[in-house]
Amino acid sequence: MATVIAMPKLGMTMKEGSVVEWPLAVGEVVEKGRAVVLIESEKTQVEIEATDSGVLRHIYVEAGEMVPCGSVLGAITASMDEPFDAQAFRLENERLMGPATTAPSAHKHASRETVVASQDAAPRSGAAPVTPAARALARSLGIELDKVSGTGPGGRVTREDIEAFVSRRERLVEVSPGLNLEVLRQGSGVPVLLLPGFGVGVASFAPQIQALTAAGGFATIGLHARGIGASDAPQQDIYEVAAGAEDAAALAATLGEPVHLVGASLGAAVALEMALRYPTRVRSLTLITPFVDATPRLRAVADAWRAVARDASVDTLSRALLPWLFSQGVLGDDKLRERMQRGLSAALAVAPADALDRWAAGIAAWSGSRSADLADLSVATLVIAAGADLLTPRGEALGSAIAGATVCVLDSVGHAAASEAADAVSKALLDHLRAH
Repeated sequence: MATVIAMPKLGMTMKEGSVVEWPLAVGEVVEKGRAVVLIESEKTQVEIEATDSGVLRHIYVEAGEMVPCGSVLGAITASMDEPFDAQAFRLENERLMGPATTAPSAHKHASRETVVASQDAAPRSGAAPVTPAARALARSLGIELDKVSGTGPGGRVTREDIEAFVSRRERLVEVSPGLNLEVLRQGSGVPVLLLPGFGVGVASFAPQIQALTAAGGFATIGLHARGIGASDAPQQDIYEVAAGAEDAAALAATLGEPVHLVGASLGAAVALEMALRYPTRVRSLTLITPFVDATPRLRAVADAWRAVARDASVDTLSRALLPWLFSQGVLGDDKLRERMQRGLSAALAVAPADALDRWAAGIAAWSGSRSADLADLSVATLVIAAGADLLTPRGEALGSAIAGATVCVLDSVGHAAASEAADAVSKALLDHLRAH
């Protein structure tokens, strides 16, 4: 009997993955537990192990191809002599895996150009081209088209974009009267609440989500702040950091127990504010590349970020941000740089320019307001600072100002530490969570 090798769903936001490499050729012996294929999704490369021994009988998806989660990648049989119908095997297994997968014919047409078009289509303020089918569906569902990001050519909104928007709206949680925020969940156990940084979604924590899931015992909860992803975007000039903290605290209150609170960059500012305001709702606190005073460079990069987001594709924006977010080590490695850039594009795609404007104003207003309060923090705290961080270079000093805080400095790592030093960040995080 043949054994399927399928594209797994590794994180809350993962919809598709690409095959990086098949270490074995068709016909070679496969041992149970041995890595049979290397895949990549959301910045992370993962080895998929064989669940049975035998031979690698068939490869359906070649290296370099990207396919949806659940897609059949290959097949293992006991021997090369065993009867095997490759097409029937694929059809049957993708039928059993359910609606998240696509039919084989869809694989054939889901080219790399299709995937790149999806990443390049950034949410934009103002009118965007809309297909007639998408317009009709939006009208029937009462959806405002200016809230939907287009993934078609030139940012065109398609029927599939409307359907994806509806799916995301099903993840909304009301955190205050009339305000619904997108909440992504995975796993069960002690709640870990993830707060992403400026201009990115929960996908920026993809390696940590994978590590928490593998560890077991944790319910990983990712929160998209106001204006990000499918979250509501109140028409305000500024999204205050304190308001973000109130939103996160309200979500935590619905969980019935204190949360392990994890924030990166702007998310760290929100997490710090929440821990100061609502310490009883926080089991432990992890601050990744945090700040309490926004440096002139941080504010200047945020301004440039906002401008490029309005005028260019997500792909262009991610390439422009790479030198500010990653270290020389990443930038000097062509393959690693391209992998980080693709992951960054996925994380950036959920943040429209209007939301960036409002959160940038919130950073400016909050900057310096909590510098004198760090000593009052009563929650067990881990601070992860990056030695080559151009945007928030004072993370180590911030950690030293918090009584009893554990400070982890990652040498030669840039601001996007959770991606660049994924294993080190995940290990430090897990050690901290288990200790508290």
